[in-house]
Amino acid sequence: MKTALITGATSGIGKSTAIEFSKHNINLVLCGRRLDRLEALQNELSKRVKVHMLSFDVSDKEKVFSSINSLPDLFGSIDILINNAGNAHGLDTIQDGDIDDWDAMIDSNVKGLLYVAKAVLPKMIEQQSGHIINIGSTAGKEVYQKGNVYCGTKHAVDAITKGMRIDLIEHGIKVGALHPGLVETEFSNVRFKGDDKRADDVYKGFDPLTPNDIADIITFVVTRPYHINIADLVVLPSAQANSTLIKKSF
Repeated sequence: MKTALITGATSGIGKSTAIEFSKHNINLVLCGRRLDRLEALQNELSKRVKVHMLSFDVSDKEKVFSSINSLPDLFGSIDILINNAGNAHGLDTIQDGDIDDWDAMIDSNVKGLLYVAKAVLPKMIEQQSGHIINIGSTAGKEVYQKGNVYCGTKHAVDAITKGMRIDLIEHGIKVGALHPGLVETEFSNVRFKGDDKRADDVYKGFDPLTPNDIADIITFVVTRPYHINIADLVVLPSAQANSTLIKKSF
């Protein structure tokens, strides 16, 4: 059986991916900040597969490395890494942007992804196999108004993914990215700092993607034969043409 490490596993895409992987007999290392949610998910999924949980913030470099290095032998060899943790904070022009928001996005979306990959890679290189999927965004393919720094972080994810694929090919490690459009998760609640009405309005008037949709696609990607690498995949709801053009009906 393979083992997958999933960051941001306590909600949204990460949680749905963990549930879907468990249905395909993939053992799980669930990572997240909210211990109560990790424990609930572990209790649910351990009925199907072996589950280990690690509670840390991906932006905390020391905690990332100490946590991943503490994995017991049963979970020591990670076959699949889903770099999912990350957030948007605020929606402002560059001149009005909050520097704390910028730091939070860069720390989680870029540096956190790098920290986790760096911690997992030694074992993948040792076993000369592995599969890394970085969760990007359509914001990594284009830039929209007031998206400046968030778009910059997701463009970085796109570039880092391409660089990782080049660097790791000699070690038999597959690297790819999945770039979703609008997925109805807690994403907008975080971006708008708890303004639930503003967050809910983002997803009204059309059928957005769901975390289960993305989890299904990720599962398809990681279950392809080893000679196939789905390197770059953009997924939109049918009502969305790009980051700003969405057909809504009220």
